[in-house]
Amino acid sequence: MLASAMTSFDYAILFGYLGAMALMGLWFSRRNTSTEQYFLGGRSVPGWAIGLSMVGTSISSVTFVSFPGDAYKTGWLRFLPNLALPLVILMAAYLILPFYRKAGVTTAYQYLESRFGPSVRAYVASVYMLAQIVRVSIILYLVSLVVHEMTGMNAELCVITAGVFVAFYTIVGGIDAVIWTDVIQTIVLIVGGIVCLCSILMSIPGGISEVLHVAMAHDKFTLSEMTNGVASTPSWGFSISEKTISMMILLGAFTYLREYCGGQNTVQRYVAAKSTYEARKAMLICATTNIPIWAGFMFLGTCLFVYYHVHPDPRAAAMLTGESKAEQILPFYVITQLPPGLTGLIIAAITAAAMSSLDSSINSISTVFVVDIYRRYFVKNRTDRHYLKVAWCAATIVGLIMIGGAVLLHEVPTKTLQDTGTIIVSLMGGGLLGIYCVGFFTRRGNARSVWLGIACTLLFVTWTLIAKNRPDLLPHFLKVPFDLYYTDIFGNLIMFFVGYCVGALWPDRQRDVTGLTVWDK
Repeated sequence: MLASAMTSFDYAILFGYLGAMALMGLWFSRRNTSTEQYFLGGRSVPGWAIGLSMVGTSISSVTFVSFPGDAYKTGWLRFLPNLALPLVILMAAYLILPFYRKAGVTTAYQYLESRFGPSVRAYVASVYMLAQIVRVSIILYLVSLVVHEMTGMNAELCVITAGVFVAFYTIVGGIDAVIWTDVIQTIVLIVGGIVCLCSILMSIPGGISEVLHVAMAHDKFTLSEMTNGVASTPSWGFSISEKTISMMILLGAFTYLREYCGGQNTVQRYVAAKSTYEARKAMLICATTNIPIWAGFMFLGTCLFVYYHVHPDPRAAAMLTGESKAEQILPFYVITQLPPGLTGLIIAAITAAAMSSLDSSINSISTVFVVDIYRRYFVKNRTDRHYLKVAWCAATIVGLIMIGGAVLLHEVPTKTLQDTGTIIVSLMGGGLLGIYCVGFFTRRGNARSVWLGIACTLLFVTWTLIAKNRPDLLPHFLKVPFDLYYTDIFGNLIMFFVGYCVGALWPDRQRDVTGLTVWDK
């Protein structure tokens, strides 16, 4: 564990920040007299606030420490997938956004029922909730590790403290609290990153010119990765058997398409905006802000490499060689080099990065449960007040599961539990982008073809998971011929191909898809 340099001033800043978030939740709770307000802010949220909220949600605490760690140890290869974001957002703003705005939906999965029927809606909504529950538990666990190492606080106490605060303001404040606290959290995490960067540059003789000189001399700006301790630069070509520059960008495109075409976290913000114009403004802010922020955190890692090149430290060197985790480099610098007060600010920034992801997921799970499951299938035609109370209960249960899951990750072998969660989500969630692509971009496809596509995708994902975790169980001719990094790409292609072809060969004559595809705009 890293030695803590926290002072009472640092603790005051950290807990003052957490308390301010809780008070914001109480402030917005006064507005929540209907599900429309609780889930969508009355569909009247300004675009700039939604845009900053989307930025904060996309930058988790994992990004805050893993991007600098990656650039510190290797190069900028894993920054490549992010370059696909602006193009994906541009496409979503003009092709996908109008469907959700025109239909006046609350969730992304109401569209799937219109397009494919209620069974597909229920399946995808259920998969989404399961995936998000696993995700929030892992995020809370990971941020608690960082805070634990930096402060020396008990790990379980870190989980409970952060979890209770984020669950509280999300439960009582609804989407308004989520968006407006995300605005504050985005500003905090950006300021935290800038403070770290300025501190490092001022501590290096020659400043930024020295950083550029040393970094280029050691190939730290290259798109390289470490293979057996040796840096290697990938090619530009397309290849399914290795990581290449083109394939990494393509992987990013698939990842962001899934989020901006059918991710509830994002779609809920689309329809919470005052107008289509405001929603597009939010997307533009997200597209133009995320890339510089991500690049800034990568550059922060490069600066850390130069700093410890100029000011050698055996503990930092161990992170460079792989004896210790490279993700510890930013926390290590913060607790050993920053003065009191700034340490608390950076820990608050790391916590903010986590909370902006957690609150969005808690609120969206509650929304999906009430709209797509509870009100659609189990309890119909009750008062809006009844559904609002159920939403509060659902968010509370999700918060408790999140805290319990993160504590459990501390108590059991981490790799086993994380792998189990990843396997469950991969098995059920494979091909979701393919479903939306069949729906939005073709007139083919129906419930039968989508379910066959889901079955084929599940078989494919099962095969790749066995090949990754138990290759000894497979004969040689069943070995995976591609880099497992690209499993998501192939899973979605299979879903799209089967869904489209089976739908074309076995059409549903009774289903009218007019107005549900991009070809009918």
